[in-house]
Amino acid sequence: MNNIKRAVTWIITGMLMTAILGGCGSATAGSAASSGMKVLYIDSDLDDTFRATLHQAVENASAGEGAQVTTKICGYDIQAQVAAIATAKEEGYGAVIVRLSDASIALQMKVAADGLPIVFVNNQPSAEQLKEDQYIYVASNEAQAGEYQVDYVLQKLNHPSSLDVVILEGEKGHSATNGRTKAVKAALADAGVKVNYVFVDFANWSTEEAEAKMDLFFRTGQNVDVVFSNNDSMALGAVASVISHGYDPAKLPVVGVDATTDGCASIKAGEMQFTVLQDASAQGAAAIKAAATLARGGSIADIEGATEDRRYIWVPFTPVDASNVASVQ
Repeated sequence: MNNIKRAVTWIITGMLMTAILGGCGSATAGSAASSGMKVLYIDSDLDDTFRATLHQAVENASAGEGAQVTTKICGYDIQAQVAAIATAKEEGYGAVIVRLSDASIALQMKVAADGLPIVFVNNQPSAEQLKEDQYIYVASNEAQAGEYQVDYVLQKLNHPSSLDVVILEGEKGHSATNGRTKAVKAALADAGVKVNYVFVDFANWSTEEAEAKMDLFFRTGQNVDVVFSNNDSMALGAVASVISHGYDPAKLPVVGVDATTDGCASIKAGEMQFTVLQDASAQGAAAIKAAATLARGGSIADIEGATEDRRYIWVPFTPVDASNVASVQ
């Protein structure tokens, strides 16, 4: 392990040198006094609705936790993310919240943090990179989202013995993509359904890309019984394609994840059939609470949703369909 850490240290040194001229843009928020505890928030971008809400929730809850949050937006530049965290300790930060641009760089981020606690959000590092009350992950359990999708579809279609399935996946390598897709496949297998996966492809969380991929699929002439989408944006693209090709979305269900405003509006309109609420606001509040607690040398054990091993805080998903969508949006 010492050899690994030395190698990572050399990598980080190189990254810092190459990032000097680039770096991350930053902004500070929170009403804590300047002498109060500081938390660094690192992200690739805030363009996505979920990520923006997550970040806003961290800022909104920071004052209540006695913390001042500085945000650094690094783009999808691994070197810039590592460089941002490498200077955090000397700049007086007590903890770091980070949405990794690539989940595989968790080790580099830990070494660069030089002992500072890290709260990972939205992109899950491997379990071996987490450590109780020091390197933790705050999110919703992705497996639960896939299970809820399958439960709904099987009831909607009256528990069929076989299905022709399309899966629209998010970003390649993203923990949510992997977790949600894996959970859908596992839940269908556990239900004893004979599945023909007629089309599985990445649409990168994009409505436009999902619609284009579905248009391509329909040109093959293959049958499809259900479209599982890793998020609502892609589900909306799928719905648009389903309708434009003459299918009734009430009979060919498209299901998503996130319960976005647009996704819920589509459910109210009888188009998208189902989604799963991933509570970005609750995740953000839990993340800053965890960061503040760890910065003070405390334990996350008493934070709601914390696991017994004190490496995860899970914020529950909530199933959303026409029966309860009005209470969500």
